[in-house]
Amino acid sequence: MTSQPATIPVSALNLSRTTATAARVLRQLRHDPRTIALLLLVPCLMLVLLRYVFDGSPHTFDNIGASLLGIFPLITMFLVTSIATLRERTSGTLERLLAMPLGKADLIAGYALAFGILAIIQSALATGLAVWLLGLDVTGSPWLLLLVALLDALLGTALGLFVSAFAASEFQAVQFMPAVIFPQLLLCGLFTPRPEMHPALEAVSDVLPMSYAVDGMNEVLHHADMTATFVRDVLIVAGCALLVLALGAATLRRRTA
Repeated sequence: MTSQPATIPVSALNLSRTTATAARVLRQLRHDPRTIALLLLVPCLMLVLLRYVFDGSPHTFDNIGASLLGIFPLITMFLVTSIATLRERTSGTLERLLAMPLGKADLIAGYALAFGILAIIQSALATGLAVWLLGLDVTGSPWLLLLVALLDALLGTALGLFVSAFAASEFQAVQFMPAVIFPQLLLCGLFTPRPEMHPALEAVSDVLPMSYAVDGMNEVLHHADMTATFVRDVLIVAGCALLVLALGAATLRRRTA
């Protein structure tokens, strides 16, 4: 009888294993004040800076503030998640976890849950600051702004988990930002309406999730009620986040044989 090669245990999503993974990640982050500051304070500081950059033109802040309210959480969650996950890979923590009866789905869902909790806090702080302290004037409900900001943060988390599989060092993880985030930032409609771009660039922007995040924010900015376009935008952003999380689970592997 021939021996079977060892495989990474794979199982259906288990709630107790998922929450245990999330609790472990949160305990580690609690002892890293710089990461907590980057997650929770930097988006708020950027919004304050933006508000007073346009101090003489509040209307300009109203026009772009809502869009950046979704973009800032996406960028910070991408950076922190990719670096934190890669640190666990290079330190051997993921190697040891994958040797245990812990499914890939449990592991990815646990990381997503932990960073998702931080994303909720981050999005609530940034939205509350922009609307109630900095005077961001929106026609729709601030709760819809919060929803889009949260989905953007979760998308950043999913992208960070995904790209960490392809980086060998924290420096390489940061290098993915120009490739993954910057093109979306340029083509999302923040600097110029997407229909005014070159047709080829507009077609590219139509498949980038950040475009729909910005469109969703703009829908809240200009419409008092929830529109069909807003629903489409949030569903696309949420769907992209779930798709990238699934890809992250598919690329999760042990470093050694």
